[in-house]
Amino acid sequence: MSAVTTIGLVARREFTTRITSKTFLISTAITLVILIGGQIIFSVVAGSDDRMKVAIVGGQPQLSTAIETSGTALETPIDVTAANEDQARTRLLDGDLDAILVVTSAGNRVIVESELDPALRAVLDSATQNIAFQSALAAQNVDPNLLTDAAKSAALGIDAINPADPDKDQRRALAYVAVLLLFFTVYLYGLYVAMGVVEEKSSRVVELLLSTIKPLHLLIGKVLGIGAVGLVQVALFGGAALATGVLTNLVTVQATAIALFGAVVVWYVLGFAFFAVLYAAFGALVSRQEDVNSATMPLTILSFATYFAAQSALSNPDATWATVLAWIPPFSATLMPLRIAADVASPLQIVGTIVMMLALIAVAAVLAARIYERSVLTTGSKQSWKSVLSKLR
Repeated sequence: MSAVTTIGLVARREFTTRITSKTFLISTAITLVILIGGQIIFSVVAGSDDRMKVAIVGGQPQLSTAIETSGTALETPIDVTAANEDQARTRLLDGDLDAILVVTSAGNRVIVESELDPALRAVLDSATQNIAFQSALAAQNVDPNLLTDAAKSAALGIDAINPADPDKDQRRALAYVAVLLLFFTVYLYGLYVAMGVVEEKSSRVVELLLSTIKPLHLLIGKVLGIGAVGLVQVALFGGAALATGVLTNLVTVQATAIALFGAVVVWYVLGFAFFAVLYAAFGALVSRQEDVNSATMPLTILSFATYFAAQSALSNPDATWATVLAWIPPFSATLMPLRIAADVASPLQIVGTIVMMLALIAVAAVLAARIYERSVLTTGSKQSWKSVLSKLR
């Protein structure tokens, strides 16, 4: 068989074995339910009616309009109804009202069950003071509209050199989800590669496989097959999150979200390729599953370092240190999707970091292939790095 055919057979075996397993199917289904259900629940809760309710006892008809207008201006929407005091008190105790505004000639007072919400108090103070102000002007035969127009003409205009991005919080949330998805899929499926290598060594299956195919072909096929399983999950989780977010209006920056989804797919492939070949090489150094974690600890530390770097850059993805570190693979795998979400990554940096990551993957693949070929058939205790390096000479 040709090398392509051999690699394809190994990759297909790894892919079909893992993607049809009950563990994969159940975990994927549960994650999708939580992901989609969580977004739907959040959108319902976030979109629920949080308007405060106030009943007015006595007072002028324009007071209701003034309260609603003040509530809109202060971003505290309020529903206002007229009622007598006894009915209003009953509704207040039943939880149907947040407050009762009682207007009398002696003054105004507010009735609440326990305490008055500060935001609601600000609205009521603004509305009642505005009504009193207009009444005083009318008593002096002054047109309130003239004063309003004069105040508007004197209002300050604001010219921001670097205007705030109204979608900044949403972009940050998308970036956070993307970093989590990238880190866990790359880390877990990279670890699965190492565990698969050790499993074949401990069961002596690898000896049968290598009697018919080359070690390098087995390594490439294993990485491609397991990587494809991870890619399926990335596409499912990312696609489900994107579609649900758009349908529930949680995601309004659709162009950014789609670009970020594409970036996550690309950087998953690149990040996984880098870590997976090294995980396979490190896994070939041991013969027991119990030793996998200790053997791959350097890679685990490196993958966690890329995650924490991205987490630190969430608040300011355009910081100098984040911009510089994003050029350095494998930190590019988590920092570049973050910068793309924040719209601070230039086309040059996107292309440049991909090229640099591909170069690093090529170097890592050559080194990992040599370690794997010389260690995969070695059984017994964990091999020391001294012995491994001596084999590479």
